[in-house]
Amino acid sequence: MRRRSLLAVAGWLVTAALATLVGVAAIRLVGESITGTPGGVRSQEEVERALATPASTAAAPSAGVPSPGAPEPTGSAGSAGAGARRAFATTGGTAVAECGPGGVRLVSWAPAQDYRVADADRGPDDDVEVTFVGPGGEYELKVRCVGGEPVASADD
Repeated sequence: MRRRSLLAVAGWLVTAALATLVGVAAIRLVGESITGTPGGVRSQEEVERALATPASTAAAPSAGVPSPGAPEPTGSAGSAGAGARRAFATTGGTAVAECGPGGVRLVSWAPAQDYRVADADRGPDDDVEVTFVGPGGEYELKVRCVGGEPVASADD
């Protein structure tokens, strides 16, 4: 009886050690994508350089239906880049728009927590829009250029 208990404990220990080794090996194989920051950590100078250069859109649009009658967005001044830039905020998320020779274009946008991007027209065009959908409803942000400056426009 004593020998059987000893074998059971030894078998359990070997199994636990093997499971631990397999787990550690899997984490090493997957590597930085689970345990680290993708692309590494950037210095303050690298961040400033990246923000100073015009970038492509940060979020990919997905299909959806815009909402008529969404609340009016509020705007705040942004940094100047290739053209006049301005940041806009709604309850559903934020967006940065820029006026240039081809019209207005969305530089980037990001949904607020618990919201998602339902639709986005990045431009450049006469006007651009992004729609955020979440538990509080749909929020559509429409932007156009007036006097070379991006401004939020009311829904049509």
